[in-house]
Amino acid sequence: MKYQINQNQCGFLLKDGCFVKTLYCGTYRYIKALGYEVKVEEMEGLVEFSQVPKEILLRDKALAGKVLDVLIPEGHIGVLKKDGVVQRVLTDTEYLFWNVWKRYKVELLDMRLPEMAAGMCKAYLSQIPLKYYKKVEILPGEVGILYYDNQVVKELGTGTYYYWMYSRDVLCRVVDLKIRPLEITGQEILTSDRIGVRINLMCTYKVVAPRTMIETIRNLENQVYACVQLAIREYVGRYRLDELLEQKGEISGFIFQRLKAVEKDYCIEFESAGIKDIILPGEIRDIMNTVLVAERKAQANVITRREEVASTRSLLNTAKLMDGNKTLYKLKEMECLERICAQVGNIQVGAGGALLEQLKELVKV
Repeated sequence: MKYQINQNQCGFLLKDGCFVKTLYCGTYRYIKALGYEVKVEEMEGLVEFSQVPKEILLRDKALAGKVLDVLIPEGHIGVLKKDGVVQRVLTDTEYLFWNVWKRYKVELLDMRLPEMAAGMCKAYLSQIPLKYYKKVEILPGEVGILYYDNQVVKELGTGTYYYWMYSRDVLCRVVDLKIRPLEITGQEILTSDRIGVRINLMCTYKVVAPRTMIETIRNLENQVYACVQLAIREYVGRYRLDELLEQKGEISGFIFQRLKAVEKDYCIEFESAGIKDIILPGEIRDIMNTVLVAERKAQANVITRREEVASTRSLLNTAKLMDGNKTLYKLKEMECLERICAQVGNIQVGAGGALLEQLKELVKV
């Protein structure tokens, strides 16, 4: 049988299934009936001929000089590069690559230590399957608590970190250290005079002991919510309704001080706390609105009476002045006459002439 092997190919000669030698560029004839067989493949990439163990193939020195023998030790993975460009990650134990037309190189990465080497190339990371490593991102205003096999190792600041998952179970708990708002709405509380009110409260806080918080507190927000609820009930229940409405700002200060007293128990620091709204029951609200309207009406009546008294007093003073000064009296008459004339459109005078005489008397000085 005739076999043609091109320049970029290689042939593996077998006799009765046993490897004899490698064949390169040329034309060959072997009788198949005598048990000869030739396997031809391209001399590029992975050596695909697997009928014979590589140890036997590498006994051929000519072949050994044309291939790259790769052994991946335990606890390592390999990064395959072709002509200096990353191709893929090697995770099996053994590989055999043609190293003729394209130059192959394998770089070993040690996974036995959990922390990945600083400055790991992103081209490597893009090829490594996620099951082999963990990526941890800590944003500004956050802190990470790093665990190996559920044991605390250290705190991580802002940045991006990579850890191998080969020898240890790696876990990172990220805690937000920024100020958080907490709004408590519709808390129904009885005042000391047995009137039910609903209170809306707003507070802000931040975590100051993240490691202790993780180890001692579950569901931090729920715990803080319950703490604020108790503080509201403890202080608001002491006051009557009218006191509560009058001392809203002072009660907010009391609540804030109470929260500051217990903040260390929750590994946090309260920044502010205060009552936003006090919502009254419908019937109480109607009564208070009625009282408010009555108070405003009474104030309006007082103001009206005060103005009337002031006006009367002014008229009395004017009258006293006119009694003692005829010229002032005359000027007042002239002023009244001017106002009357301003309101008159036409004046018709009859033959009697009495009106003219009266007008002359009015304007006579």
